Amino acid sequence: MSVSDFAEITDRKKRREKKLTVRLKKKSGRNNQGKITARHRGGGHKTQYRIIDFKRDKDGVPAKVAFVEYDPNRSARIALLHYADGDKRYILAPNGLEAGATVLSGEGAEPKVGNTLPLSAIPPGMQIHNIEMQPGHGGQLCRSAGVAATMNARDKDWAQITLPSGEIRRLHASCRATIGQIGNPDHQNVSIGKAGRKRWMGRRPHVRGSAMNPVAHPMGGGEGRRSGGRHPCSPSGKLSKGGKTRKRRKPSSKAIVRRRWSRRHGQLIT
Repeated sequence: MSVSDFAEITDRKKRREKKLTVRLKKKSGRNNQGKITARHRGGGHKTQYRIIDFKRDKDGVPAKVAFVEYDPNRSARIALLHYADGDKRYILAPNGLEAGATVLSGEGAEPKVGNTLPLSAIPPGMQIHNIEMQPGHGGQLCRSAGVAATMNARDKDWAQITLPSGEIRRLHASCRATIGQIGNPDHQNVSIGKAGRKRWMGRRPHVRGSAMNPVAHPMGGGEGRRSGGRHPCSPSGKLSKGGKTRKRRKPSSKAIVRRRWSRRHGQLIT
């Protein structure tokens, strides 16, 4: 088992900003009808949700980084900003952003780590994160620990970016993004180590379908140690080998210039 060293956390005794936290009710994988739609969920430690400013729409007002904190709801670290007008907000902490630094949002901001600008004002070749897919909707792409996209080029009102998966996507140039790579890049090296640590995270045991009885799963039953007896499938019988899960007529498909690189098959997914 291994853990993060939390070297980027500025003050271990710093409590969360209470006005920027809300109670997070556990659903245990159930929908509004009480039916389990996400299996193997339940339990886990209590958490308070930190309200993150994904829009970064406070233009022209400088903000000082007061603290870099741990967030139990995500792999990335978060930074508490103290704006010059007295406002306080949480943002995703990019790699290299330390307490005492000053960040700015808006078209006139300098393209340095932590600043948020529209894609039309970001120089090609820079690393970016927390990228909007539609202007004003807030950042949706590249928000987990250690990831970053690359700004490729611009053509009139459109910009092209390369995502960590290798996918090249076209976005409107007025969409915003934050300069830099998301912090805590060593998150991928953390080893969970034991089953109990997964239970703390709210993850229940994942039982193989072939280990169940026929009444519980289509792959269950069989004399001796049978390896399923049929092609792998879900408990409802949906086949799980090679099927594409993306909607064929999804509107955002026209924004994809090149599909992501498949590590499983070693080829581009078309």
